[in-house]
Amino acid sequence: MTAATLLTPASTSATPEGPPSGLVARADERSYVRVLVVLDTTILIIALFIGYVGRFGGDEPVGSEIPYVLVAPGLVLAWLISLKALGCYDDRVVGYGADEYRRVSSASLRLAGAIAIAGYIADVGVSRGFLGISFAVGTVGLEVTRFVVRKRLHRARSKGAGWSRKVLVVGDTAHVLELVHTLRREPYAGYQVVGACIPDALLAPVAQRLGDVPVVGSFRGIPEAATAIGADTVAVTASGELTATRLRRLGWQLEGTGVDLVVAPALTDVAGPRIHTRPVAGLPLIHVEAPEFRGARKLVKGFVDRSASSLALALLLPLIAVIALAIKLDSRGPVLFRQVRVGRGGQEFGVFKFRTMVVNADALLAELAARNETDGLMFKMRDDPRVTRVGRLLRKWSLDELPQLVNVLLGQMSLVGPRPPLPSEVARYDGDVARRLLVKPGMTGLWQVSGRSDLSWEDGIRLDLYYVENWSLAADLTILWKTAGAVLNSRGAY
Repeated sequence: MTAATLLTPASTSATPEGPPSGLVARADERSYVRVLVVLDTTILIIALFIGYVGRFGGDEPVGSEIPYVLVAPGLVLAWLISLKALGCYDDRVVGYGADEYRRVSSASLRLAGAIAIAGYIADVGVSRGFLGISFAVGTVGLEVTRFVVRKRLHRARSKGAGWSRKVLVVGDTAHVLELVHTLRREPYAGYQVVGACIPDALLAPVAQRLGDVPVVGSFRGIPEAATAIGADTVAVTASGELTATRLRRLGWQLEGTGVDLVVAPALTDVAGPRIHTRPVAGLPLIHVEAPEFRGARKLVKGFVDRSASSLALALLLPLIAVIALAIKLDSRGPVLFRQVRVGRGGQEFGVFKFRTMVVNADALLAELAARNETDGLMFKMRDDPRVTRVGRLLRKWSLDELPQLVNVLLGQMSLVGPRPPLPSEVARYDGDVARRLLVKPGMTGLWQVSGRSDLSWEDGIRLDLYYVENWSLAADLTILWKTAGAVLNSRGAY
């Protein structure tokens, strides 16, 4: 079936009734930003109060003529101006991505540096302890508050509520379908597709739908189509008819309308740090850096893995002993289960786990193969009869994977990485999937913080390959942080 055959007549008009959804989205966006400003102001006031109490103990500063009752409001105002100046309230930044957090930290650090320099030049005796405590508490507080507010927004977006951009997708039918699928895969990102414009040659005299997306016009009337459906963003994907000249004219037509123009390149699953835009002869060329599989950053990652695993094993030793005793009392068999897995470069190793199944689990697998609940090469079953009573509890909280800290300590695994595959799975890998073996497998990864066993085979592989191509120490810390929430939520754990 071609993409063109997915064009079907629409039963109703694509134009919605009532106020334009784009105006509603803008109002929701402004409300979200106002909440951020109020919360930021509150956090800064609290931070300055903690800084004052921490430095002076709540008493009047001895031998100081600095009026801190005036310094504090001025510092709050300067901090908010710094946040505003660095785009921390920009609608293209708030709500998704790491750039929001980077800008908040940068605004705070720049202001702290500017105050330190100005204080030294003007010889103003504001307490460095007061400033240090205030900026440390304030920066952390701003980051944590934004994280909490963002999570609430993401949950609302995933349920079809919350502030989202209303997107009109423009391009060939195949590319429109691909972009729609990509945007809907992560609804918490805040891009809600409300319509599509396709080439004139595919436009029929009756209302059409591309899948379940209403076709609201052709390339000749993109601004009018955006206005009709209340879109606040036009996302342009690949099309032979959208030449550079027509795309430039579209940008001119959207000027002053409040509608943003976004160009979606064919390149996907590449993280921002690897992408650099270079203007050459008026053409914005996207330079994509090659993935880094060796070098200093890899050495640092290995050092962090071994150091953290050693510390974790020492701290968790009492818990490990309790789990071992529970397994031994619950069912016959060894405490640990050692299974051959495939690591970096295709090298096999024995991965350690607490035993969660009966001793003859592998022999029973053939009888259960027809009841597999996942696609692809893995076997997963929500109510697997081979799992013991203690095993179900261990799997729910991912405690069965604690012995893998030994594998990390031995250098066979990493704290963060792709899921360690079985040799039988690797034997059926194609060229693309085999790229998972370019890095060490991990105890946790994007697959675990994104749903674990609830993910399809295709989505799990996509996440693993994304990590392989775009790994970084900062991303590892983020995944480790999210792993705690995934474990507590126990979603997809069975």
